Amino acid sequence: MVQSTLALGVEAVGCAAFDAGIKGAFGYPGTPSTEGFEAVEQLIHHAGDGRVAQWAANEKVAYDLALGMSYAGFRTLVTMKHVGLNVAMDAYANSALTGVRGGLVLLVADDPGMHSSQNEQDSRRLAEFAWLPCLEPSTVQECYDFTLQAFDLSEALQVPVMLRIVTRLAHCRAVLQRREALPPTGLGLAPEATIQDWVLIPSNARRRYVDLLAKQPRMKEAASALNRLAPGTVRRGVALSGMGRAYFGQLLHEHPALAELPRLEIAAYPVDPTLEEAFLAQVDEVVVFEEDYPVLEERLGLRGTAKVRGRLDGALPRTGELTPRLLKDALGLASPAGKALSGIDLPIRAPRFCDGCGHVDAYEALQEALANIGAPETRVFGDIGCYTLAAQEPMAAIHAVVEMGASISMAVGAALAGQTPSVAVIGDSTFGHSGLPALLTAADAGVNVTVMILDNRVVGMTGQQPSQALDQVERMVRGMGIAEDQLQVLLPVPKQHGANVAAVEAALRHPGPSVVVFRRECIQSIRRGVLKEHDREEKALQEASCCGTEVQP
Repeated sequence: MVQSTLALGVEAVGCAAFDAGIKGAFGYPGTPSTEGFEAVEQLIHHAGDGRVAQWAANEKVAYDLALGMSYAGFRTLVTMKHVGLNVAMDAYANSALTGVRGGLVLLVADDPGMHSSQNEQDSRRLAEFAWLPCLEPSTVQECYDFTLQAFDLSEALQVPVMLRIVTRLAHCRAVLQRREALPPTGLGLAPEATIQDWVLIPSNARRRYVDLLAKQPRMKEAASALNRLAPGTVRRGVALSGMGRAYFGQLLHEHPALAELPRLEIAAYPVDPTLEEAFLAQVDEVVVFEEDYPVLEERLGLRGTAKVRGRLDGALPRTGELTPRLLKDALGLASPAGKALSGIDLPIRAPRFCDGCGHVDAYEALQEALANIGAPETRVFGDIGCYTLAAQEPMAAIHAVVEMGASISMAVGAALAGQTPSVAVIGDSTFGHSGLPALLTAADAGVNVTVMILDNRVVGMTGQQPSQALDQVERMVRGMGIAEDQLQVLLPVPKQHGANVAAVEAALRHPGPSVVVFRRECIQSIRRGVLKEHDREEKALQEASCCGTEVQP
């Protein structure tokens, strides 16, 4: 039975994964991918049929969880944003060699324009690097339909399949037609005859790499079913993918004459070069609309004599999102003038910390402590999270933010170069994501590094998802080799400011590694009651342990 619902593009992927009969979904929060996991998580919760949805400590762990479920014979979805795939790249690339048992679909949400990311890398490049298929929808319905096809393709070719979307499509809402959901059905463990396929010692890996390359013609054949060449009547054509396809489709309604242009529409990779050559034979000039690296543009430029225009020659901006206006400008179509800009000179309102946020109190304590020890100009290494807002004026409390977990490693490197004191600021979820190995190195190096862990008990920036480091940070720190007397847990509130400053000063003066944990629940999490049930259960367990009584369900 077909069901109609209203959904975001990224939610449509989650719905399709559930309807395709997955056994489990795994991921790490990261805009614009987060809602995809949350959509399937909600469906799994309501179904109560033995499926699982599990946030992981980081994207590599999430991918490995999915690969393990696939090994056991079940379909699985793993979600992450584009920079998260960097973290999972070892697992992703090697899974191309092991192959899969149950269908494994990787949802990657890219962020052209860097709305909430530190770069705008194009995940199509990474699929090509790993010699794996990539499907690229352009509408909400295609997000759903392509996900269903991705599971079938994954099992047919026995490889992971990437589904790549971008921010604009991920957060576009439209009517979605869903089919009846399949129950999770296992294929059983990988047969004994294939066990060595999963053991990537060099002798096996060499054989499996040959097998992967041998699958390329079948991948191109499967992709060809989603790619098409629309003939035209003129010698100027367009090559379209992703949002380029979506926007050009909209322009066709406004300008029917655009139907005269030959069109190469790409929705799946790897692309069969014969399709590209057939297209180029019909045109003298082609404009390429894609997001956001010039993947198709470079391919077409190498395959014929037609003039290829796009991001590389300035026909389109080299960076940022595609927009319908950019397509119009590149095609020489007139655009409405639009409303005149307001003449009111308004100040820029940058994002800021929430009112009542504990991070503000923590940063104020750090800055005062640095001033008290005569080091107010100390460069502080920050990390990825809502606490990154401290990089902006008027606080300007952190001076480097590169990638998840880099704060501690960079602070150790600076300390080894002679910087004293050297300070890192990292959140509790990011600490669990990729800060632990760096802290282990800090303890081993023995240098003067002060690590401030801002523990708001949730993954605050992406919607207050549960942190896997919830109430575990001290144990994690001790396990990495930090001395007990160099671990302090503080409450970041104004009335504790003096004591907090003194504690941070002591940590900064210590000649070896020290850790200061500032713990106060995210103010938005408190308002939403995210941890209310968890805290109630923990309190009951503590009372039962204290009194020697059993907790009643």
